[in-house]
Amino acid sequence: MTVSSFLRVQNATKLYGGFPAIDAVDFDLRPGEIHALVGENGAGKSTLCKVIAGVVALDSGGLTFEDQPFDLKSPRDAFDKGISMVYQETSLVPQLSVAQNMVLGRERLFNSARSLRNEARQLLRSLNFNIDPAMKAGALSAAQRQMVEIARAVYNKSRIIILDEPTAALTPEETDHLFYLMNDLRQQGVAMIFISHALEEALTHADRITVLRNGKKIVTDDSSSFDRASLIRHMVGQEISNAAPAKPKPSAKTRARKPVLRVEDVRMGNMVNNMSFSVYPGEITGIAGLIGSGRSEIAKVIVGQIKRNFGGGRIYLNDKEIRYRLPAQAIQDGIAYVTEDRKVDGFFETMDVFENVSLGWLAKWAKGKFLVNRKSLKPKVSELREKLAIRGIGENQTVQKLSGGNQQKVVIAKTLIQAPDLVIFDEPTRGVDVGAIAEIRDIIRNIADSGAGVVVISSYLPEILDVSDRILVAKGGTIVAEFSREEASAEKILHAAIH
Repeated sequence: MTVSSFLRVQNATKLYGGFPAIDAVDFDLRPGEIHALVGENGAGKSTLCKVIAGVVALDSGGLTFEDQPFDLKSPRDAFDKGISMVYQETSLVPQLSVAQNMVLGRERLFNSARSLRNEARQLLRSLNFNIDPAMKAGALSAAQRQMVEIARAVYNKSRIIILDEPTAALTPEETDHLFYLMNDLRQQGVAMIFISHALEEALTHADRITVLRNGKKIVTDDSSSFDRASLIRHMVGQEISNAAPAKPKPSAKTRARKPVLRVEDVRMGNMVNNMSFSVYPGEITGIAGLIGSGRSEIAKVIVGQIKRNFGGGRIYLNDKEIRYRLPAQAIQDGIAYVTEDRKVDGFFETMDVFENVSLGWLAKWAKGKFLVNRKSLKPKVSELREKLAIRGIGENQTVQKLSGGNQQKVVIAKTLIQAPDLVIFDEPTRGVDVGAIAEIRDIIRNIADSGAGVVVISSYLPEILDVSDRILVAKGGTIVAEFSREEASAEKILHAAIH
């Protein structure tokens, strides 16, 4: 019998607090196709995929697999059907090794640690993922965790693989390799659902594209039927200009000021090697480079999250030498760090917006107190909420139920309530929809315009080129090139980062 659709979701509805996350959605997946799922944050993409992966139960509607109805009561049911989901936030067990995570759920009765590591090493190498299978998953970077998730799905010989923002933490080279791998899997008959905010990736690599908006399916068609403008129109219901916002050129007066931050010959293990640079008030300094180039590590050294080598260089804040043992000391001195992994380090997901932002206030202004005067602080939080356009369903909605863009704004609000002199953004728009990306970039520009020094670390070159007044390129733990905004181009940056 010919199977018309490998997987079909019919009239699917899921409610949270009476509000539909997905609303009467029909979706189908064909054998051996890459099906892109696009839409703004909160459109229902992840909810639909979690339904297919057995993580979320439907309130109404149903699923068929190879034309046969089936119920998913747990992720194990989906796993047994050959459905794997590679989560954006990853689902690895931090205390287990890479190899142990790869076989989790399919362990043999008798396992040899050596043979398990060798088997995992061979698969990782075949995928061109340079990861030691003996490493603990908790020690991996965000990009490496994503690679292990993908390798696990391949190891399990999954028939359907769901990839939630798989390229968000990957370099351009790693992204190219991922799509090469996905094309190879497609040739083997594996069907893939691919969530991405990078619309060009969906247009280039998907066979079909489905657009969701406000929990409803808007359209499904062959990728050749869309272009970027039409996708955005379907996603947001209106046209969005592609023109970048005007970026003020740093004045001679701005650059004549003393730097707010000076990093001189800083070293940290094998990741940061004699790195030196300066950051000026009122200016956005972009740091580009491949994963492993030391970009995020130098940020964590500056704020005291990780320790530099003994005698490993000097760091100056407003001409005062600093060496922090704890990030709390950096906060007191006016340095804020917006982490690349907001779900792990950025907020408390079961707290609401006020509670999360008030923790930022406590970290800077509490002076030994442990309680917040809610009445006096609420107007400040409300002002930030309005200024950053943090949108949610009611004031008491927990942050975990906000869209990715609004979650990121909550993290930024926690930062701004501290009135910092220096803000370091690490991947500020990762996992954020096209509308919120523009809003967050405007927020970053406004912070610099207020006189603060700003550092933006990003793997996405268009973002670096769009927001930065000055661009540094990191490679091998050091700064190898510097460009003004007028001099910079994607080709120049990539050449410096690779060669």
